[in-house]
Amino acid sequence: MAKYTISHVAGATQPPTTAYDVDVIILALDRLEDTVAAIRSALDQTGVSRHVTILDQGSAPENLVWLGATVAGRTDATLLRADRNLGVAEGRNRASAFGHGRMIAGIDNDAVFAETNTLSRMVAALDEEPDMAAIGCRILNHGTGEDDATSWGYPRGLLPRAGGSFLATTFVGAGHAIRRAAWIDAGGYDPALFFCWEEYDFCLRALARGWRVRYRGDLAIRHKVAAEQRVTWTGRRWFQFVRNRLYIERKYGAPWWRLLPRIGGYLVKGACNGMVLQTPRAILAAAWMDRRTFAPPLPATARAYLRSNDTAHRGSLVHRLRAEVLVTQEGGPV
Repeated sequence: MAKYTISHVAGATQPPTTAYDVDVIILALDRLEDTVAAIRSALDQTGVSRHVTILDQGSAPENLVWLGATVAGRTDATLLRADRNLGVAEGRNRASAFGHGRMIAGIDNDAVFAETNTLSRMVAALDEEPDMAAIGCRILNHGTGEDDATSWGYPRGLLPRAGGSFLATTFVGAGHAIRRAAWIDAGGYDPALFFCWEEYDFCLRALARGWRVRYRGDLAIRHKVAAEQRVTWTGRRWFQFVRNRLYIERKYGAPWWRLLPRIGGYLVKGACNGMVLQTPRAILAAAWMDRRTFAPPLPATARAYLRSNDTAHRGSLVHRLRAEVLVTQEGGPV
């Protein structure tokens, strides 16, 4: 990635010099009203010591002024600005590195904490299990209060347990918390991913180093689903979805012949959704991604964890074809 600069805009120039519990990070890119609501939701959290870091990645100048006014004069929040859109992965890396809280929590800029004690309970959840690298929250549709189907990042067989808790192999970025020690140990997000699958890639590296990941349905985030602001499956998001998932498989040593069933599934699903050209482009792009980031194959313990906490919940090959591939709208990950 080309060099970039990050500058201070408003709020505290630095987080507290003393120890505190959690850094809350929010990436901003316009959507002013929603972003301000996300910031205020984070600032309203009680029962926990925290610092809120907002990294703007290209909002219009007038929107940046309003964001600055939201945190102006505060000692518990900082607004930073990057000179370009760094993507979700690198943006979260930079925002996380700004602070030093023992936990890192993130919400999307179109999301809010469901309750004022949600953040303190997220920190407590990580404290309860010292080997837990990260927890994913339950993502609810802000308007209806029901589960946000577009943000379910787990096997569909686990949907009936959306209100419960289970070991997972990833988390949904719209609402999550990461133990900073695990963040450092695993090396943060891979900036080459830009957006899509960056959480899964991070979790693979954490699992390889002996950490675990948990979904907590009792910890909720309300997500404002706005189709006009989302990158749809007919555009760049599908390209990133396919490219990044294949890159991750290659990153951990999977040969191309082993990826043929997955590639076939993507070609079929792309065709079902009117994306005949985007899928081959994504496959070629995955083949050209930087091989310097390739990692050793996952250890046997991590592979066993993946089988127990992901593959076992996905059902037979026929079931997966019907539920995840032969669909005309967003389905579960292939």
